[in-house]
Amino acid sequence: MEAGTSDLTRGTHPSDDRIKLNVGGKLFETTLSTVRSGGPDSLLSALSSRAIDDPNPVFIDRDPEIFSVLLSLLRTNTLPSTARRFSKQELADEALYYGIDAQFKAATSPPPLDGIDASIVATIRPASEGLPSTFTAAADGSVWIAHGGQISNFDWNLGHASTIRTHLDEIDSISRVWPEIAAVGSGSNAGLHFYDFSNGGNVGSVHWTDPSDPRIFKARVKAITGSENSIFAAFDCPHRENCILEVDKTRLQIASQFARQSGNQAKHMTPETLTWVPEIGVLVGSAVTAGAFGYAGYIRLWDPRSGEVVWETNEPGAGRSSRFGDSFACVGVDVEGLTLFKLCSQSGDLAMADMRHLGDDPWVYLKEKNPSLVNIDGVTSSVIHCYKRQVFVGREGDLEVWSRLGEMKNGVEGESEEAEGLYRRNFVDKKENSEKGIIKKIEGGGNRLFISREEVEGIEVWESSHSSGLISVL
Repeated sequence: MEAGTSDLTRGTHPSDDRIKLNVGGKLFETTLSTVRSGGPDSLLSALSSRAIDDPNPVFIDRDPEIFSVLLSLLRTNTLPSTARRFSKQELADEALYYGIDAQFKAATSPPPLDGIDASIVATIRPASEGLPSTFTAAADGSVWIAHGGQISNFDWNLGHASTIRTHLDEIDSISRVWPEIAAVGSGSNAGLHFYDFSNGGNVGSVHWTDPSDPRIFKARVKAITGSENSIFAAFDCPHRENCILEVDKTRLQIASQFARQSGNQAKHMTPETLTWVPEIGVLVGSAVTAGAFGYAGYIRLWDPRSGEVVWETNEPGAGRSSRFGDSFACVGVDVEGLTLFKLCSQSGDLAMADMRHLGDDPWVYLKEKNPSLVNIDGVTSSVIHCYKRQVFVGREGDLEVWSRLGEMKNGVEGESEEAEGLYRRNFVDKKENSEKGIIKKIEGGGNRLFISREEVEGIEVWESSHSSGLISVL
């Protein structure tokens, strides 16, 4: 509670469980247990350990109105309605000063991501060159956005933290190596490059070379992903020779090379996507091309320890598809569920395959039982992203989610006996959202979904709208 001056000028008796604070000239009185609830490393907890016979209130030269909000947060673990008077960044900065940023983050973070209830809550735009070329999200809900030759860092609070300028003309692929280090590649500049956000500098570069083959030069990076100890990057040369390099994350040096191929045919194209699956220790790569005769491409699983392919499918023509002529237009990997997904180019159907039981034809085609949601024939531009056991699909400008029936909040509980019925499809966006532009990339981070669209500035931030027990008032 707040108190008048007369209440706060009395000395503190050893039996009292109270502390008196003067914040920016405004006087407060609260309990020791409240100020210590911020944790032993917080500023308020440290101040609470001062000598008990000091008659003067502790003085803190900060904004008293924001302190009142944060004090309420410590008492109730939620933010009061008065928090609306301040920006989220103002509150976050003060919470960091007092050392209670963890409590503030818990109170303001979005609820668990449920694609059915997700909606756009913000659009984040870099200060310059607002058309993003690519981006990558982190587990805490922060995101790094590449625009031109720059990378802008937006923290978990979606506040702009920093921007670094690279030597590249354009950044087309990006991955987090460490919390402060980004691995980036460009279609117009050779090599894989590492930049440190803490100082904005280049801390290393890796190039694909082969002294025995003079054709291997100016190799560019097409896709990047990482494991606990390694970074994997797909390189290609101007004459289409390509391979995957494994880079040691600690030394930022090449550890091995595998998956070299000519690139002259669809089944030898450079991988456009790479995904590491830690549970089974394989690297998944895929490539898709569209031509006059339709779509063609491959999905391939490598064991980086041996460099060998452990499973692959080529469409069309490999025999590993029960729908010849209905080749996939895009591919996604559910790392948690150990499942591959593909979107068929002719029918628009979504198919899944269990990565633990891959065979000649592992695909199960998901059935849509709702007649109002029947697939639109054909696919012209599509994206698949698997996140938190949900499959997000962008078709042109439309965004949909496929959720497991046993995990749907409003669906029928329990697993279906038929694999085709394991997932239920729902549209995520509204008509006005789908008209904004073609979805270019989807990526999940924390309890958020980030989406970029062709020729549209900024990155859309999607969050679930339902309450998870902690109500944000910001």
